[in-house]
Amino acid sequence: MARTLNNCPAPAKINLFLHVIGRRADGYHLLQTAFQLLDRGDTLHFSVRGDGTIRRTTEVAGVAEAEDLVVRAARLLQSATGTSLGADIGIDKILPMGGGLGGGSSDAATTLIALNHLWETGLDRRALMGLGVKLGADVPFFIFGTNAFAEGIGEELTALSTPKLWYIVIEPGIAAPTAAIFSDPELTRDTKAVRITDFPEATNQFGKNDLQVVATKLYPPIDEALQWLRQYGDARMTGSGACVFCAFSQENEADEALQAARKTGRSSWKAWKAQAIEHHPLSHLLGR
Repeated sequence: MARTLNNCPAPAKINLFLHVIGRRADGYHLLQTAFQLLDRGDTLHFSVRGDGTIRRTTEVAGVAEAEDLVVRAARLLQSATGTSLGADIGIDKILPMGGGLGGGSSDAATTLIALNHLWETGLDRRALMGLGVKLGADVPFFIFGTNAFAEGIGEELTALSTPKLWYIVIEPGIAAPTAAIFSDPELTRDTKAVRITDFPEATNQFGKNDLQVVATKLYPPIDEALQWLRQYGDARMTGSGACVFCAFSQENEADEALQAARKTGRSSWKAWKAQAIEHHPLSHLLGR
């Protein structure tokens, strides 16, 4: 049995649209969204321990080890399967927290997939998704392993074919706390539900992000980044923010926009390019 797995990708996601269509009695919001995987993300490294200890071997600024979704995911899998094994986990963190890119959720999903393989605990994709939702509503999507139309609180997933596009993403230098966005009294929760067949495969210019109006009001730097990026197309915020993105059909056009973003003189901005990908890079560990 392999005792280590290094350089395990935890890809970012963007929400091509995000509609809030209602609210459950328990306070959770009912959503519809399209998740798109990108070829940029964090990288994790795993080494099996025989003593049952779960240990994070790298520091993550602002996140205590016990609260890290990576550590919580490992302990959840350990508890659910009864394995006596543990792991050392290293993280090369590049995705921002509070960015709407699913960084923490993706890290947790990669942890569940990798350790299920290393520990030989034998859970299938559906069982891992069931564990993942206990950690966060976005975690099951990354385990699902392909771009998806999502409903419910984000955990009801249907595979979705999306165009092969390039994206420019701007991190505007702030974090947008999800709770603050969803609890704002100006958030509308009555967008009409759509069907997956309504989503056009040829374009991502569908619907809107219902959270964007609230986020740009609370956090003006998000609005500033959106306004700048709109010169290139239908710029949008992903998730509850704070990152914004714009799609390009040609890589050279994306490169031009990226160069322009880096020349704006806004030191708080971090801009980067990523390509849409179809499958999670670790999907092969769970089978298709």
